[in-house]
Amino acid sequence: MRAAIIGVGQSRYTRRPESGQSAHTFIRDAVVAALRDAEIDARDIDGMAVASFSLAPDTAVDLAWKLGLSLKWLLQDTNGGSSAMNMLGHALRGIETGAASVVLVTAGDATGLAGYGKIAASYNIATRDHLAPLGHGGPNGVYALVTARQMKKYGLEKADYGRMAIAQRAWAAGNPNAVYRAPLTMEEYLGAPLVADPLNRYDCVPVVAGAQAIILAHPDRCPRGRAPVRVRAIRHSFNYDHQAGDGLQTGISTFADELWREAGVRPGDIDLACIYDDYPAMVLAQLNDLGLIPDGDLKRFAQREIGERRFPVNTHGGMMSAGQPGGPAGGLNHISEAVLQLQHRAGARQVPNARLAVATGYGMTMYRYGGTAAAAVLERME
Repeated sequence: MRAAIIGVGQSRYTRRPESGQSAHTFIRDAVVAALRDAEIDARDIDGMAVASFSLAPDTAVDLAWKLGLSLKWLLQDTNGGSSAMNMLGHALRGIETGAASVVLVTAGDATGLAGYGKIAASYNIATRDHLAPLGHGGPNGVYALVTARQMKKYGLEKADYGRMAIAQRAWAAGNPNAVYRAPLTMEEYLGAPLVADPLNRYDCVPVVAGAQAIILAHPDRCPRGRAPVRVRAIRHSFNYDHQAGDGLQTGISTFADELWREAGVRPGDIDLACIYDDYPAMVLAQLNDLGLIPDGDLKRFAQREIGERRFPVNTHGGMMSAGQPGGPAGGLNHISEAVLQLQHRAGARQVPNARLAVATGYGMTMYRYGGTAAAAVLERME
């Protein structure tokens, strides 16, 4: 084992970036925090991966220059919600093959609400030319259809999704970096304004400005007294069904069995799950694809395991309460939370004796739903 995650860092998350704040400044803050956390000097970094919707016109090499990094391994990822997981996989292989020894993985955005709206309207040619002219409302309109379909197929009600939003808000109370930490009631959830029927305000992630960073290196470089976190298995899927399905399964369904087999563990062994939560419906879809809902009863799982917090899902509050910095950094947020939990550094939200976690990425809505998906099983190294 030559690669493990040894440090994490996060910038401040904010709903409204101030003058002078940009993707660059947020990424800088996250990188500085990660270097401090890993007790690594910037001169030790010889590999970097970055994802951002608002870094342009700069690219990865421009960012490396501005951060003062001299590298022999460099990657820029454009896979949205699964960018973080994709970068993690490449970074692991980069270290395992000797292409780099210490890799920084970072992602961040500072589009602001207006900037995000422009991105959503021109996300790809299909969206720009066919959906945007209809006034489809961006991804909210698309996933409203997916959610309605899921409700009909599995007998779900609005309150079932509300239990997830409420539970994640309760977890967020223990996360000082979450943008929304005040308790959320079912009355408030059900009474919230509709955004795209059946989705209401609390079903849609709040767009924030911010950044995340993690550092990978040999486990021996982990700070003294802290457990490094290794990836037991990681898998990816891109455009698995050509947008011809119903959107209620993700690409995770194509590799879940292989993921668990390589990891050498079963879904029932997992202590917590960090699931990419652009919408509640997609959290349930990914949990189901992973086999974490063994009987396929999404309604019961939402009510009991999530609603009563019997099974820890998105213990940082997820993007629905912690905030979504453009997508790519949101995925890195989930990996970072899994690391903190496995290192037993999650404070008030700590899952007792956490040893195994699963984290996912999902995104890049091509036309009807996401075309990319990924998952990793992470383990605390003793």
